[in-house]
Amino acid sequence: MNEDHPMDGSVEGDPEDWVRIISNDGYTFLLKRKVANMSGTIKNSLDETGGFAEAGTRTYRSQERGIIVQKMIEYMSFKAYYSNVGPKEEIPVNELTERLPPEIVLELLLAADYQEM
Repeated sequence: MNEDHPMDGSVEGDPEDWVRIISNDGYTFLLKRKVANMSGTIKNSLDETGGFAEAGTRTYRSQERGIIVQKMIEYMSFKAYYSNVGPKEEIPVNELTERLPPEIVLELLLAADYQEM
């Protein structure tokens, strides 16, 4: 599929739409808009009212390496999944933190700050 053309389906921001994130080393990730919207930066880039080209193609180009983008997507998925959990329910944070290699934690922290997560 050509990255410059919109994916099939509506482009109105339906949370069930699929969006594409491309890392700076060429890895491509497809995820639901609901998950991508967990990042303020990605959400604003894909918002059609903002006038960004990313909104038309539903493709966000990240300046981060593939492993960093992958871990950010894991966190956004985790956040989206547990966003409606009640206050008395326990969220298994260790499940996520155990999968973070220590050598990328600082880079991941900086990327997450930029992505407004």
